[in-house]
Amino acid sequence: MKRLKSLIILLSCLPVLAGAQVVFEARIDTPLVLIGEQRELQLDVTCNTNQKVKMPDFRPQQMLADDVEIVEMLGTDTTLLDDGKRMQVLQRYAITAWDSTIVLLPPFSVEVDGQPYQSKQLVLKAIIPFEVDTLHLDRFAPPKDIQNNPFSWDDWKPVIWFFIINQLLLIVLMWLYTHWHENKPLIQIIRRKRKLPPHQVAMSEIERIKGERKWAEEDSKEYYTQLTDTLRNYIKERYGFNAMEMTSSEIIDRLLQEQDETALSELRQLFTTADLVKFAKWSTMINENDANLVTAIDFINQTKIEVDPNIPEEEIIVPEEVKQSQARSLTMKFVMGFIAVTALVAITFVLYFTIDLIR
Repeated sequence: MKRLKSLIILLSCLPVLAGAQVVFEARIDTPLVLIGEQRELQLDVTCNTNQKVKMPDFRPQQMLADDVEIVEMLGTDTTLLDDGKRMQVLQRYAITAWDSTIVLLPPFSVEVDGQPYQSKQLVLKAIIPFEVDTLHLDRFAPPKDIQNNPFSWDDWKPVIWFFIINQLLLIVLMWLYTHWHENKPLIQIIRRKRKLPPHQVAMSEIERIKGERKWAEEDSKEYYTQLTDTLRNYIKERYGFNAMEMTSSEIIDRLLQEQDETALSELRQLFTTADLVKFAKWSTMINENDANLVTAIDFINQTKIEVDPNIPEEEIIVPEEVKQSQARSLTMKFVMGFIAVTALVAITFVLYFTIDLIR
């Protein structure tokens, strides 16, 4: 009988012992809060691991009491205790107060295995951070409108510099592409050459024609074309009118203004023969070709102007182009590619900084 009584007493005490295993506490990190300032509310439940806990379901902007509001839920943390036999469930909320008063928060309630547990009441005191002169409300300025940041050139310096660099790179890229596409050299070697007087240039050309007598016998048209072109160039440089664009008769008429007709009779015959050969397929003899060559030489010697040895010789600038090699072409392609990528990076920075400043 004694054992039966002890067993009955033990079974009757089990619910009490199980209830003592659940600990529920509500707390605030500090009971003082400035109006509009946030404080942390903690709901702490400690129970066995195999028990089911149901925490309060508070929502943002929900009022806990007069002028006390839930701002947001900060999260729920679960910690195992006693080698996993027990657990601690901690639920945190951010709360705030909107009036200068002392607020008594109602008890908070949780359920563990369907059985409710309540916490103690909490006290929250809200205070005003500064004194408000309620008698002179006109002294308070109204809220200010949203103001834009003041313009500063210092903020735009990176944009301006990257834009200038981009434009310079594009100019260099276009210049390199033009020279590469047209096969122009990047560097021209400039040489100075002594300018010969017109009669020396003409006599040098006549000597070349005279040295090629063999083809003159076979092709009289080419022979007289070169001979008359030499005379036309000489007349252009000597007398200053464009004899290359004039007919033979126009040249003779223009020369008559400078010399008498007797001196030009043989030259007139030379041009006439040349026109017949070039346009009428006239055939000439070798001695006739030689005679016309002598006529050209005599005309040049009679009309030449000797250069005064005391006058310095005139020089002309002759550019000497250097043809591009395959290696130079590949180098130019590589340089153009590098400049193109750099220009793309520069314009990307310009767009990035511009969008960032506009925002």
